Amino acid sequence: MRRRRPSPNDGVPADDNPTEILELDEPYDDLYDEEIEGDRRGYDDDYEYYDDDDGRGDGDDSRSGNGEPGDLREGRVRTGGEHDGDDFDEFDGFDDDDRAEPEYFADERDEEDAGTRREGRGRRSLKWVAALGLLALLGAGAYFGASELLGFGYEDYEGSGEADVILHVEEGDVTSAIAAKLAELDVVASPEAFVEAGEGDERVLGIQPGYYQVKTKMSGQAAVEALVDDDARVGHLQIKAGTKLFDVTQPDDSVTPGIFTLLADASCAQLGGKETCVSAEELRKTADTADLAELGVPDWAVADAGKAPKGRKLEGLIAPGVYDVKPGGGAKELLSQVLTASATRMEAAGLPSAAGSTPYSPYQVLVIASIVEMEGVKADFTKVSSVIYNRLEIDMRLEMDSTVNYPLERPTLTTKAQEREKQTPWNTYRMTGLPQTPIGAPSLDAVEAALNPEDTDFVYFVKCEKNGLSCFNVEYTDHQADRDDARARGVY
Repeated sequence: MRRRRPSPNDGVPADDNPTEILELDEPYDDLYDEEIEGDRRGYDDDYEYYDDDDGRGDGDDSRSGNGEPGDLREGRVRTGGEHDGDDFDEFDGFDDDDRAEPEYFADERDEEDAGTRREGRGRRSLKWVAALGLLALLGAGAYFGASELLGFGYEDYEGSGEADVILHVEEGDVTSAIAAKLAELDVVASPEAFVEAGEGDERVLGIQPGYYQVKTKMSGQAAVEALVDDDARVGHLQIKAGTKLFDVTQPDDSVTPGIFTLLADASCAQLGGKETCVSAEELRKTADTADLAELGVPDWAVADAGKAPKGRKLEGLIAPGVYDVKPGGGAKELLSQVLTASATRMEAAGLPSAAGSTPYSPYQVLVIASIVEMEGVKADFTKVSSVIYNRLEIDMRLEMDSTVNYPLERPTLTTKAQEREKQTPWNTYRMTGLPQTPIGAPSLDAVEAALNPEDTDFVYFVKCEKNGLSCFNVEYTDHQADRDDARARGVY
């Protein structure tokens, strides 16, 4: 039979006994039963339990049924033999206060609970240590992140710099990317120096792709000021639609720089105290002598461009637009940069792929586009293109003044008779068909018009409005009438 360990609260009313009695696990109960059974077996031989029929407890000073003091007749103790009740008379003088205090035996559970509590306290200590360690790591990470973002704790040079270097800002570069490139060039001591100096400066956000002349070992603030300065950007040029390779002197004596001159100007920069420039003449010689394919001329144009007269081989192959070339390079490097970029732009306009839908080669389409660019305004491009197609189809001379003006140093709006009589590779008054080369740099709109002319029967046109618009005709008499009217109104 299993026995439950007596509780000191047994017999106490429930409302006075809030302590919960815990049932122990099975292994502990078995051990406890064995100890109890063993203890009881050890005393069975010497003691005999008495009955407490009247409900009085041990050592109670209650009386027997006859009113006399209890003589323990109802419960006799036997220790090896019988004893009379008189044997206990010597104890009559003792009262309850003289009884021995019950001995306390340590409960093994107390030891286990203490160990568990110590173990729990140890685990809690470890948890606190781990939590403090985590907080330390988070603090270190926060400090590092803050130092990155806020800029404290970074290296920075002092002063305005030492040696000249060229920084290349590419399309899509954000402030952090520019800072990293500056640090790589040793312009600033650390990317953070530039980022911190440019924080809140809207001019930094306006830095455009291109090349910038800066110096090594600049402070972050000095680097910011250098990059936002108007003179810092180098190697920048813009080629407008219709620009020729050579300079052109206008009727008012102003000079329109050609592509070779624009490239020569863009090549200049002060590096190491010396100005590095490539001359326009050096660029022209390189264009005449270098392998065109290696130079960057697209495959579809190499053969025709190679047959062009000296100084004209690259005409029309450098598309209008904005370019950034690296100063300090040679003539071949400069030409390669703009030719490679131009080929990509022409592909976007449809060359050479779309030329297959026309009766002409990609290079011939480029020639048509250059004439369209010079002869009309954008609104008339497709109509001018249709006139060229229609005349070529019936073997009619183009007779375009722009083709007469092309080789002239001082072109005019209306050409003179003696100029129209000159035999040149471009004069369409003296030849049937297209000029040998393009006569300028056609815009992408002009290229698209050359690939897709408007469907008309027009074979004549003349500028008839001061805004540049032309009047188009099928009959020559109508064409003459529009020409006379335009002259009468002072259009040209």
